[in-house]
Formats: sequence, C-alpha cells, structure tokens
Amino acid sequence: MPTVPPVLLERLLTARRKHTLPAQLRPLAVEFGPMVVGVLFPHFHKHIVCSEDAVEEDVLLMAETLARLERAIGTLHEKMPEKLVPRFLAGLAEVHETLEGDARAILEGDPAARSYDEVVLTYPGFYALAMFRVAHLLWELGMPLLPRLLTELAHEKTGIDIHPGATIGKRFCIDHGTGVVIGETTRIGDGVKLYQGVTLGALTVEKSHADKKRHPTIEDEVVIYAGATILGGTTVVGHHSVVAGNAWLTQSVPPNSVVSRKSEVRARAPGGGFEELDWVI
Repeated sequence: MPTVPPVLLERLLTARRKHTLPAQLRPLAVEFGPMVVGVLFPHFHKHIVCSEDAVEEDVLLMAETLARLERAIGTLHEKMPEKLVPRFLAGLAEVHETLEGDARAILEGDPAARSYDEVVLTYPGFYALAMFRVAHLLWELGMPLLPRLLTELAHEKTGIDIHPGATIGKRFCIDHGTGVVIGETTRIGDGVKLYQGVTLGALTVEKSHADKKRHPTIEDEVVIYAGATILGGTTVVGHHSVVAGNAWLTQSVPPNSVVSRKSEVRARAPGGGFEELDWVI
C-alpha cells in the first residue's frame, strides 16, 4: 500500500477545512432541475399519474426540494429572497406557457421535426432552454448560486451554455445547439433562431465590467447561423436580420440586414496538392 505524501495530505486537509459548501447542495440541485422539467413536461417524468392529486403531490415534492436548497444556500448567503418557494410556484405557469411556445416554434421552423412530442423529448436546444427558463425565474427572484448550478447541469448534458441572467424572448429556437454560448447580459427578442456554435459574448472580460452590459442585443426574428460570433454590450443586431455562418460581428447592424462572410474559392496547387498555408490551423 503506497503512503500519501505529507505535503499532499496537508494541502488536501487544509482545503477541506476551508470548504464551506453544504455537502447536499450539488446532489439536491441535480435532483431539483430535472424534477422541475419533469413536472412541467411529463415527457421527463419517471412515473406519470394523470390526476389532480398526483400533480399536486409532484408540485409539493418539488417545492420541498427547493425549500431544502434554500436552507442549504442560506448557510452561505446572509441575504436570501423572501417567500422564495411560493413566488417560484406562482411564476411556473408563465414559464410553462413560454416553453410550449418555444417547442411549437422549433416544430414549425425545423423540417426534420415531426411532432411536438419529438421536439420536447429529443431536442437538446429545448431541454437547455427549459432549464434556462426555470433558472432565470430563480435568478429574477434573487436566488443566489442555484440558477448557475441549473444552467451548468444543462450545459453538461447538452453542450449549450446559457447564463441564467440572460434575457430571452418568446418562440426561441436553438437548432442542434452544441457549442452555443449566451452571456449574462445578452438580450434576445422574440422569434430568434440560433444554430450550433453561435457565441453571444463580451468584447472584454475585465472584472471591472461585471456590472455593465457586456453582451449583445439581438432584436426580434433574427436568424444566426452556425459558428457566428457576436460580441459587445453595445452591439445590436436589428430585427429580421440574418447573420451568416462563421461571421464575426462587433458592431451594430440595422434591421433587415444580411451579415455575410465571403468564402474564397481557388484552384488547388498543381498535382492536386495543397499550399503550405492550407495546413495552418
């Protein structure tokens, strides 16, 4: 049996002594996020019983789990929102209505989607959005830490990273979704559609800008294709615009614009080979 080096043992022991997070915090968050999505959409529920008593029981269990999380996080933060659980429950009906609109928008906008149920069950963009809208409700209510835990759980599952502080309008679509990043101060209007690899980010990451608008505004009915990067708190993409794949945008564009990225087409080198530049990553 190997011996543990004293230096390593001391460092790990010191780290544990400094640790203040309740041990049950992350396991409760892992339980709570899918539980809420399962209450809102029976597609994700383990045991579906279609009765008023069963629905009420599920909601009360969810509320108790949130209360446990509230108590755990309250040991870390002196300032906690008042009447969190009833206010959260009061806001869930609107969250559900908005998510139904999101699912219908995905169904109407994607030729590959065959049914509403298919969208809810199989589309990572919808799942990430469901977790985001739940987390955003908690964010607006002033709940610390938990919203970030929930959106990070969705990030782990789907590859879609949405900060719970972002503002996202109705009928929002994320198609495919892998690699999408939406920053904290992003504002997105109604009817917007994003493809995989889109970044809505900040121009700088200085800590002094933490309380400023750092991320772009995307107005209504904008389509942003795969790999596009849009940066900056003053950058506004006007309504009904289209941003092409792999475009790089750090300045505002007016409504009804097309932002393109030209592709260069040229002949291969003699003999079918490649120039040295073609191998540069």
